[in-house]
Amino acid sequence: MINWKTHPSFNGHEDVVAVGDDALGFAGFIAIHSTALGPAGGGCRIWNYSEAEALTDVLRLSRGMTYKNAMAELPMGGGKAVLYKMGADRAACFAKFGEQVEALGGRYITAEDVGASVADMRAIAGSTSYVAGLPKEAGQAGGDPSPVTAQGVFYCIKALLGGSVQGRTIAVQGVGHVGFHLCELLTGEGAKLIVADVNAANLERAKALGADVAPADRIHTVAADLFSPCALGAGLNERTIPELGASIVCGAANNQLATEADGERLVARGVTYAPDYVVNAGGIINVSAEYLGETADVVDARIRAIAPRLLKVLEAAKADGVPPHVAADRIVRARIAAARRA
Repeated sequence: MINWKTHPSFNGHEDVVAVGDDALGFAGFIAIHSTALGPAGGGCRIWNYSEAEALTDVLRLSRGMTYKNAMAELPMGGGKAVLYKMGADRAACFAKFGEQVEALGGRYITAEDVGASVADMRAIAGSTSYVAGLPKEAGQAGGDPSPVTAQGVFYCIKALLGGSVQGRTIAVQGVGHVGFHLCELLTGEGAKLIVADVNAANLERAKALGADVAPADRIHTVAADLFSPCALGAGLNERTIPELGASIVCGAANNQLATEADGERLVARGVTYAPDYVVNAGGIINVSAEYLGETADVVDARIRAIAPRLLKVLEAAKADGVPPHVAADRIVRARIAAARRA
């Protein structure tokens, strides 16, 4: 395994474990960034990476989960799993992965992320109790976290657009699980959508809602009231920021800024940026509540608190003269530092 402690994306991570099984044909990593606030919570992502790309992503994503969970005031630290190879017997792969999660002794709690499903979580649950995202029981939190993530993003978009999306044009990059649910919520309240996705089936579903389609590599340039990145990360970068066609960015994708400097670039362009881990916390809120045995009503209250929290972050950024992501990071680091002192 590549030395993760000398990796450019290393950020004080507590542990990184290689997982997989050669006979089954799957491989990946689990990264535990921090357990200062509780067990490291974060989903399992399945993507066709190289080993090096997977390590970079798991380091970035796990750090992002620490910040997301702390900002949402959850009793969880940050972790993530990334599987960059998946064998033909998917259920057997996830059963083995569950054994490897179990071996961590509760330091990491897994759930769905990109490429994973409720069925996959069921397979994992046969080998470990450190898993969420399982089918709901009446009145309890649980199930696919994607719609809950979309709900939180939707509330934030409404808040940034003055309380209503009626008649507003919103460009959505990525209409998979979260992005499509977001599109349903937006069109349900009268928004006009322009969407892009590399998956033709996803586009057809969005078109059925009345969305127009833009090329995947140009969606960020279209004229819109708000641009919502809901695909993979690093989409806001030195190349794309000068081309943005919207003055507000608010979406579900993780790690939207390719570098710290890109937050400054957005400010220089006059673009209001909603820090991703503030906005997209709905899924982990649902996962945390499920793991803790809390009710769906608790989840709903926490989801509705996301947009007011975002507005406070933007107010702090303006007052301190810093980019929004810096203001958010300061709040999170103070909470983590207080937990470590305690």
